[in-house]
Amino acid sequence: MESFEYQSVQVLKGVGPSVAEKLTRLEIYNIQDVLFHLPLRYEDRTKISPIGSLQAGQHVLIEGVVDHSEVKFGGRGRRSLLCHLSDNTGAVILRFFYFNKAQQSNLSSGAKLRCFGEVRNGGRGSSRGSSQGGGLGRFEMIHPEYQVLQQKDVAVEQSLTPIYPKTEGVHQTLLKKISDQVLQAIDQGQLIDWLPATVIEKYQFPDLVKALSEVHRPPKNTNVFELNQCNSKAQQRLLFEELVAHQLSLLQVREKIKKTKSIKLPVTQPAYVAFKKKLSFELTRAQEKVIAEIYADINKAQPMLRLVQGDVGSGKTVVAAAATMAAIAAGQQVAIMAPTEILAEQHFASYKQWFDEDTCLLLTGRDKGKVRQQKLQQILSSERKIIVGTHALFQNDVEFNHLALLVVDEQHRFGVHQRLALREKGNKNNAAPHQLIMTATPIPRSLAMTAYADLDYSVIDELPAGRKPVTTVVVSTARRDEVIQRVEKACLTGEQAYWVCTLVEESEFLQCQAAEVTAEQLTTELKGVRVGLVHGRMKAEEKQNIIQQFKNSEIDLLVATTVIEVGVDVPNASLMVIENAERLGLAQLHQLRGRVGRGGKQSACVLMYQAPLSETGKQRLAILRATNDGFKVAEKDLELRGPGEVLGTRQTGLMQLRIADIVRDERWFSEVKKTSLYIIEHHPKAVQPLVRRWLGKAERFANV
Repeated sequence: MESFEYQSVQVLKGVGPSVAEKLTRLEIYNIQDVLFHLPLRYEDRTKISPIGSLQAGQHVLIEGVVDHSEVKFGGRGRRSLLCHLSDNTGAVILRFFYFNKAQQSNLSSGAKLRCFGEVRNGGRGSSRGSSQGGGLGRFEMIHPEYQVLQQKDVAVEQSLTPIYPKTEGVHQTLLKKISDQVLQAIDQGQLIDWLPATVIEKYQFPDLVKALSEVHRPPKNTNVFELNQCNSKAQQRLLFEELVAHQLSLLQVREKIKKTKSIKLPVTQPAYVAFKKKLSFELTRAQEKVIAEIYADINKAQPMLRLVQGDVGSGKTVVAAAATMAAIAAGQQVAIMAPTEILAEQHFASYKQWFDEDTCLLLTGRDKGKVRQQKLQQILSSERKIIVGTHALFQNDVEFNHLALLVVDEQHRFGVHQRLALREKGNKNNAAPHQLIMTATPIPRSLAMTAYADLDYSVIDELPAGRKPVTTVVVSTARRDEVIQRVEKACLTGEQAYWVCTLVEESEFLQCQAAEVTAEQLTTELKGVRVGLVHGRMKAEEKQNIIQQFKNSEIDLLVATTVIEVGVDVPNASLMVIENAERLGLAQLHQLRGRVGRGGKQSACVLMYQAPLSETGKQRLAILRATNDGFKVAEKDLELRGPGEVLGTRQTGLMQLRIADIVRDERWFSEVKKTSLYIIEHHPKAVQPLVRRWLGKAERFANV
């Protein structure tokens, strides 16, 4: 019988085949996966806050009586339910974009509610009567969780509430129920602690069962702020173990790949000169240097494993094209993998300019039926040598004939093991493809060396000549009208602009909803401006169509979520407005800003924030105003990290992490490396269980 931690989730009460199927979307297959599906953050629902004490940005529990409810209609006939709630200290509005008659009836005048949600400044006209929040209307909660209280006293939660990563059909209640069952079942004998005792003793870590119990169910008196900074001893123990597991996995991968053979791809000077003549621009010295490093790698019978890091707009694509030229000259195939269809389309257009159009092929999820079959045959027969694609390249029916080079753009959008899965497709006749990994995510060298322990490292640290730095300005939302006038002026004089909505929500639906509302408002306020909208819930074809219209100057202002962070290249776009800029990490803001300043015009980026802004928040936005250098932005980002400020997202994307953060937890890196080597040498039997525990199903790729 399978040991306790590897038993199927279906042994748990309330988990049948249907629920188990949904849990697989979260990589939860067994008991151990439940234990290591760790909370993203914590909420304090142990006390009720007076409505009069609310501040924008808080996540709080409130209680009050409904004064009245009303249905309001916005642009395009979209309706929302506004529920006016008050206690004896103040009033707040609950806003629902989606509601039914039963809900409307429950939220009628006189109902007593207990609600939990994020406090926001309300929009104009969102209240009647007195107002709060700087003249913008009352504070609001959008789609709060709520319960109608039938009797006077209903107990509040007795412990802090963990908020887990979730997916469609899998809600917090289910995740809490199954983790409750597993936490009650584990004891010292049933869950093996694979971290060596000497390591636990050295860092004075708690044992595994204690750490897991405290992280899943923190006691009521635990400091919620410290927990959300991941500063508890239990969290530190788990994140350290997770970093060790990833390091072990990458070291194994590198060791195994280095033992495989690859095809030599020699490059002659005349071939390189001919390639450069096809370009409509001069290569920078930094590009030439990195190309030389790549050529030295691919001229060996051992697979290249190289990461090329270059700031936004530094010209990584043409560096990859130079490597592609070498593979094509040797009669081999090249796969170029991009994270979005937008970026894949853009690469395809570039490669068709630099190479024979008949040798290039684009494969995306949109290809169906006969068209797809024809493309698959062209790949298998090696009729097409340059294959540009998205995640569609991972699919089982995609087979290459002579794949000698794999280029992965924006690696941080893919897990390392997805890349290895694609690498397997080229592993015919025991010849592995060379790998060129590219990222514009500006992270310091020490972080890159840890996140990509299986790769060598190059940097393009120079921008092409003629690029004008983007002017960055920081303004409060109180000056929104001025910003709208600036957008109007730019668009009416023939320029194009982006308006980015950056609500950081668990629900992608609410982000898209916010973008739709913003697009409606701007369409109403900017009469002569053609407004387009793009967000993550649109179909790929619809999204591509809107972006193409923007490229063709048929749209003046593109309202978008952060879906446009990567891969939208419109040289005529010279203005970007980012709402709620204080909510995003500096690296992501820098990436977004990189969408403008791609033509010859002087471009500007407006960072709009909601007041009040913390001191650290002011410093962070000031960094973006002071420099366009992504590496300086990243270094400053690290310097400013400290108690009181959560920078960026928990998931950097460089690794699929559950609790660790490679930026925040940099101080552990040297110890993680030492511990990983110590485990390989002295506790080799712990390697696979640790990798399996933290990387789950992905650990199978460690054996490719």
